[in-house]
Amino acid sequence: MHYLENVATLHLDVETCIGCGLCASVCPHGVFEIIAQKAQILERNRCMECGACARNCPVNALAVKAGVGCASAIIHSWITGEEPSCDCGTGQSGSGC
Repeated sequence: MHYLENVATLHLDVETCIGCGLCASVCPHGVFEIIAQKAQILERNRCMECGACARNCPVNALAVKAGVGCASAIIHSWITGEEPSCDCGTGQSGSGC
């Protein structure tokens, strides 16, 4: 499942990663895989920005702005039926999703 293309706020600092695998274990959409004893982002567009990976990383190698951005705006619009507004658009209405 992909949410939106190229909008996830997910960031991985590979140098800091210790390869524990917790991110891969807790991610509900299989965004991560451990390769050569380091986490790798397999498919950034699967990220729903829940923040489970960042909350469980013991060395803070992951960062994600959970509940913000386009993914959150789209999900909110699905639930409420309102137009999505993520403030990343053209600067006019804020709807760029």
